[in-house]
Amino acid sequence: MIASLKDRINFYEEFKQFYSKIVKDFKFDRHSDNEARNFLHEIILKKSKEWNLEKVLGSLNSLIKSKDIILVYGCGPSLEETIDYILDTKGKEVFNNFLNFTADGASRLLRENEIRVDAVFTDLDGITDMEFYYSKFVVLHAHGDNLDKLQDFEKHIIRFENLICTTQVEPLENIINHGGFTDGDRILFFLKSLVSSEHKIFLIGMDFNKFIGKYSKIGKLENFKGSKIKIMKLRYARTLIEWIQNKIKCPIYYVNSTTKSKSFLNISLNSFKKAVLDKY
Repeated sequence: MIASLKDRINFYEEFKQFYSKIVKDFKFDRHSDNEARNFLHEIILKKSKEWNLEKVLGSLNSLIKSKDIILVYGCGPSLEETIDYILDTKGKEVFNNFLNFTADGASRLLRENEIRVDAVFTDLDGITDMEFYYSKFVVLHAHGDNLDKLQDFEKHIIRFENLICTTQVEPLENIINHGGFTDGDRILFFLKSLVSSEHKIFLIGMDFNKFIGKYSKIGKLENFKGSKIKIMKLRYARTLIEWIQNKIKCPIYYVNSTTKSKSFLNISLNSFKKAVLDKY
């Protein structure tokens, strides 16, 4: 029997131990996470009867199969520099040759530069309704700290067709748990069972240091120093990316990042241009 895409992507059982450690280290409230998941589920029930999770997952899976190179954009300080470099050297049309998957507020920078966003992975911290509709797919995460934002976006959640909803607790019929912790690393957890050995993933704006990119939060005009909790979250994200990398069939590269990793190659902008951009 062929497993459904939802079953292939779900990673709840495998990730439970990590989630328990996260709850303990950050003193999160499991009840609040369950409450947010249940609230999101109630919103989903208001969607058109034509909406079907497996159908949306199938459409996104087909999109992933259509291109070999996936650019994953985080909100780190190197995001703007990297995007500006690509625009200056190759122009915005070059982005159409790749899949563009953004972590939350990184989608604002792409929208501002009229770069296509194929999927935004968001807990609604860094986007407005403009980014919500700008992206072809929205992978929306519910957790205990964003219940108010789920309420604010309720009408958009109901209207938007290519919606995939996720949780960090036990999944429900129309809500998956694909593992991961922050918007950025959740993208890789989502892709783990959908990419092939023919794909290549390039991480842009993935900087796990004490400075946070301004696109991570709405209203920030400059990059800023992260709080103790934020830096701790980024450390977790890096650890999780290195862990899940072993379960992903294709190579993963950091682009123009200060992050040093034994798991991934860290390539310069010039090397990225020669190896990827100049081929299009």
